[in-house]
Amino acid sequence: MNTTVSAVSSNGVYSFTKPNRDSITLLAGLGVEGDVHAGVTVRHRSRMAQDPAQPNLRQVHLIHQELFSQLRGAGFAVAPGDLGENVTTSGIDLLALPVGTRLHLGDEAVVEVTGLRNPCLQIDNFQGGLLKQVVGRADDGTLVRKAGIMGVVTTGGVVRPGDPIEVELPAEPHRPLERV
Repeated sequence: MNTTVSAVSSNGVYSFTKPNRDSITLLAGLGVEGDVHAGVTVRHRSRMAQDPAQPNLRQVHLIHQELFSQLRGAGFAVAPGDLGENVTTSGIDLLALPVGTRLHLGDEAVVEVTGLRNPCLQIDNFQGGLLKQVVGRADDGTLVRKAGIMGVVTTGGVVRPGDPIEVELPAEPHRPLERV
């Protein structure tokens, strides 16, 4: 299966959803050019309230297109950008990647995976009951977050729908993703 970028999205204002774009430009150490969440320090409002000086480990939000198919099967209508992601992927199990994985997007851009997105109650304001679909419990009781992953831009570049994605795993031992 081809591993590709399905859609790219950004928004210059705080909003739950992000409109799809023809392309986005990733800026090393900052995130998506013009996106409200771009910056060296944290830009998510709840995190800024806790400590505005903490490093921004959530510069780029990626979600796998396959999640939308699962959600449609549960009766929810969700499309790229609806959950606030910057990059929608196809053909890659983002949630199984270890911390430190480098995703080469298109010809130049590289995003290093930092952890899992921790979806909040705003997701139920978008569509009631959706939070229970993207956060659940495994058989052993551990919390399972399915709303995508977060990363930081290590190499900038333009990213477009249809661009290939190359996965570069970090040296072992691999660390599983945790909430960031």
